[in-house]
Amino acid sequence: MLVMPGRRTSTMELLAVEAAGRGMPVRAAEEPGLAGPAWYGGPVAGTRLAGQLGFALLEPTDGWLAELPEEFTGREVRAGTVADAWAIDRPTFVKPPRDKSFPADVYADGSRLSSALDPATPVLLSEVVTFAAEYRLFLLDGRIAAASRYAVFGSLDPRPLGGDRADRAIAAQITEFADRLAAAAGHTLPSAVVVDIGQLLDPYSPGHRWAVVEANMAWLSHAYAADPARVLDVVLRAAGPREHTRPRDLAFERL
Repeated sequence: MLVMPGRRTSTMELLAVEAAGRGMPVRAAEEPGLAGPAWYGGPVAGTRLAGQLGFALLEPTDGWLAELPEEFTGREVRAGTVADAWAIDRPTFVKPPRDKSFPADVYADGSRLSSALDPATPVLLSEVVTFAAEYRLFLLDGRIAAASRYAVFGSLDPRPLGGDRADRAIAAQITEFADRLAAAAGHTLPSAVVVDIGQLLDPYSPGHRWAVVEANMAWLSHAYAADPARVLDVVLRAAGPREHTRPRDLAFERL
């Protein structure tokens, strides 16, 4: 059974069609009598329902990106709190690591961040860089199950991956980068997760360098132009019945 909020996004509709095609009942979270399902939806409702319905939500740790070697981030990234963000005195990209408690953006200084936020709220503080293109990877056991381009120079521009000769070359580069990332840091991620990567524009050298943008929960991430069947495979692992959770994934369960 796949459970979703009553109000659905385009990705929810795609996954619902795929789940129904597999013979899985698709139910709204508000319906009575739900048990042992998988979840696709927001973190607030998901956290509230997880214990009640018996599914486990897998997610990367708050500091995962900051703990990656710069070989994979391509920039300086550090973990901190909103209080640390208030103290910045130069342009910095500030974002919540998981939940969208405030807009992720470049803040000229700490005074531009809302004073109403909880000062203890975790944040990631990053050097400001430019990504020429960004891609979403749905990873299962460290391998790419599904992928899609989703932005070009910060503007939404979804496109399937590997459709023509140029795309296939990009796909090969992405696979090579993802394989290196999995070999070096796969043990620091749940077995089903989303990792966004991009072509980092380097003003000091020609061409682009691949770098991780961020990691996200598969059960919340938009599919863009990725194959919904393969996306569903990742979601079912990332937010399935707790009794099916693999031992290695227990450390990544959202509590």
